[in-house]
Amino acid sequence: MRAVSVVAAVVLVAGLSGSAAALRLPNAPRCTVFPRSNPWNRRVDTLPVAANSATLIRSIGLDTGLHADFGSGTWDGGPIGIPFDVVTRKTPRTKVSFEYADESDRVGYPIRKRVHIEHGSDHHALLVDRDACRLYELGGLTRSTGAWHAWAGATWSLRSNGVRPATWTSADAAGLPIFPGLARWDEAKRGVIDHALRFTAARTRRAFVYPARHYASSSDDPSLPPMGLRVRLKASFVVRPFPRQARIVLIALKRYGMLLADNGSNWYVSGAPSPGWSNDQLHTLGRVKGSDFEVVDASSLRPG
Repeated sequence: MRAVSVVAAVVLVAGLSGSAAALRLPNAPRCTVFPRSNPWNRRVDTLPVAANSATLIRSIGLDTGLHADFGSGTWDGGPIGIPFDVVTRKTPRTKVSFEYADESDRVGYPIRKRVHIEHGSDHHALLVDRDACRLYELGGLTRSTGAWHAWAGATWSLRSNGVRPATWTSADAAGLPIFPGLARWDEAKRGVIDHALRFTAARTRRAFVYPARHYASSSDDPSLPPMGLRVRLKASFVVRPFPRQARIVLIALKRYGMLLADNGSNWYVSGAPSPGWSNDQLHTLGRVKGSDFEVVDASSLRPG
């Protein structure tokens, strides 16, 4: 298995009511995964339920089980999940050509010689510059005759709440960063994931809500979810019977919820691969059904 090139070295800083503690990055103690006030880091367990919650949850699947799209070992010849690399100012910057050049950040990308690229069709590459505290993400990354090509590329300052221009894509269909929505083993090892997670749905609407910036659908059906939709596990759901790793994920889904970020299998939750994950424990998440979730009215998280 290709291991994620980071170690579990997380520093927890003081918490803030209603938001996460702005965890430091593994192997990058100067950086936070966006500010504490960032939507990814804001708790939503006390926010109201959206008026159209039942309709949207039904469209994603009431009886479909939650699925951890990450784990340990390999599946179909590659690691399970979306890997990431921590790089430095010394990592050479590389030119990348883009399919969606008008909506991509055309800068030099710090692609390591042995860069970790997601196995499968999406070929995401997530690169965290620990010196500049900057996130670089690429979707559909491939190399041919020595040149790198991707569908799209985007960058963010990890110290800012800035979003991409409206209607711009990123390495994700929703125009969101991928890295802050991953379940990571270094977090699970310490016992808590205190940020929202990322998930996919098979059918979405031609619309997006903050902090998403882009859609990937031609349908205007109001019963379908927009990109950026925030859902949470209902407070009444009992997590105690689940094994430790699954329970950590479920508690995060109660407190912070998850954001709809891409088209894909219904209720698939994203994470980074690691030998620390127990696939048996994560598979128990399938006992959690779509009917156990509700859509959050997250309009209060948008800046005025």
